[in-house]
Amino acid sequence: MTSRSPGRTTARKETPAKRDPAAARARLLQAAVDEFSAHGYSGARTERIARSAGTNIRMLYHYFGGKDALYVVVLETVLADLRHDELQLDAEALPPMEGLLCIFDFVAGHFAAHPQLRKLLAFENLNEARHLARSDRIPEMATPVLNLIRKLLARGAATGEVRKGVDALHLYVAMVSLSYYGRAHAYTLTRIFNKDLQKPAWQRAHLKLTRAMVEAYLRPDD
Repeated sequence: MTSRSPGRTTARKETPAKRDPAAARARLLQAAVDEFSAHGYSGARTERIARSAGTNIRMLYHYFGGKDALYVVVLETVLADLRHDELQLDAEALPPMEGLLCIFDFVAGHFAAHPQLRKLLAFENLNEARHLARSDRIPEMATPVLNLIRKLLARGAATGEVRKGVDALHLYVAMVSLSYYGRAHAYTLTRIFNKDLQKPAWQRAHLKLTRAMVEAYLRPDD
């Protein structure tokens, strides 16, 4: 029987914390969305992103390659979320007019719930979409949504429920415009007209109006 010396303890090796690259990358990406939407590309700082994610600048460059590449990934991510959620709609199974209005309702709701998306698009427009142009993924994301709108328009035109000759891209841009402008420019419009456009009641009334405009446009002429 082996005896132990008094006061002597058996040393244990501590297991180092398991690294989770996917979690670290996700934290960096979320911190980057916050930073770029708050400050734009020019004002954003990679040091703040790394610090907010609880890591260091070396890991940011390891996962994303640098500020430019990270910003492109941020744009791809927020737009991919929009496209992914759009495609979860079962709009094609609905009557054509109802399906098209369902898409409008979703677009309006998504822009309302994602102020960071609105800010990132505003900043990127100021930069003339220089970083969006570097992404091959973003144009591909738009194709399924436009195809869905085209199918609904074609079916609606065939049944007489929707006016003929409506272009899917024109319609989608109109939907986004009606959903986006009153929220993205609420601060300036509030000051110009001395009316609080950010109040939920005003936004609800405006959504009701813009939805009626879309429906009225899509209805065939008598």
